[in-house]
Amino acid sequence: MIKIALIGGLGSIGKQTLNVVRRHSDKFKIISLATGRATKEFFDVVMEFAPLVATAETMVDEPIKVDGTEFYFGKDAYLNAIIKEADILVISVVGFIGLKAVLKGLETNKKIALANKECLVCGGDLVMKKALENGVTIIPIDSEHSAIFQALSFDKNRKYKNLILTASGGAFRDKNREELKTVKAKDALKHPNWDMGAKITIDSATMVNKGFEFIEAKHLFNATNDQIKVVLHRESIIHSMVEFEDNAIIAELSYPSMEIPISLALTYPERVTGDVNSLDFTKLGTLTFEELKEGRYPCFDIVKRCALEGKGYPLVVNASNEVLVKAFLEDRIAFLDIERYLEETINGFSGKDLSSFEEMEELDLLIREKTTKIIEA
Repeated sequence: MIKIALIGGLGSIGKQTLNVVRRHSDKFKIISLATGRATKEFFDVVMEFAPLVATAETMVDEPIKVDGTEFYFGKDAYLNAIIKEADILVISVVGFIGLKAVLKGLETNKKIALANKECLVCGGDLVMKKALENGVTIIPIDSEHSAIFQALSFDKNRKYKNLILTASGGAFRDKNREELKTVKAKDALKHPNWDMGAKITIDSATMVNKGFEFIEAKHLFNATNDQIKVVLHRESIIHSMVEFEDNAIIAELSYPSMEIPISLALTYPERVTGDVNSLDFTKLGTLTFEELKEGRYPCFDIVKRCALEGKGYPLVVNASNEVLVKAFLEDRIAFLDIERYLEETINGFSGKDLSSFEEMEELDLLIREKTTKIIEA
């Protein structure tokens, strides 16, 4: 029985993780659960799985008592769900707070199944250094990095020539600049292929998401900037590819679903039966690939530039983007304002070496305040 600490239990990845556990209740057990809001859904899930620990940041509905479950509430309550009894930590919280969760998880020497991009974007060097020191395996849940992990035969040290990340292009891939001036959050949330949380769906529309995955790939697979390629692949059937020295390419294919990378992260190198339909190549149709031209997605260009620059720039672009996406979702700024304000924030930063979480946290707060002032102005 694999005991799971689920940090981010009611987001998109969290809910799909719960579905995997339900399907294989003989193999998995949720022993701790952390989420953002203590709603009726949260308490229903706690009653169903009866974890040892359950946490939420804010209280929405009246709390209930569940025998054997200890509750924690408050800003950093989620850290109480990282418990020694767990065999694996599934970290699927969204945003910079995931970095704090990962760092604490590394201290417990638990295997980490990672679905939080921001921890590697903001503190990838620190995270990978701590993982190496503590002998902790970090298994990617992102479909792209899971695909690469599989293509490398679960060996992150295996020699390769290039990593090829695929991108759907997001909800606005067929709109021109003039049309993008008037799109709303509700339009951006209609992803053509994937069912994801609001933040990551907006990041998919701007392609910030793919820029973050570029940074993730650098840290997870020790890749150079030149070894990471990105191509547009509308169908989201090929989730990413690895090119080897002999120019052979290995790809991972499936219909768009996060349940495959989630379940694989829990059981690798073994696999379990899933709920994803088998690919029928006779009905699949044509798979298409397009060049990701510079300027087509300005936000991707900004994030990639920050990745190449290093010295705190990836953290800055993440902090600013989190504030801007929230503002867009609340209809306080326009879609194209995201790229404009990201650029403005980045241009006001001169680079800074960050060696500790405290330094990262301080800069994160500073950039959030700066971006908020830019929006207000």
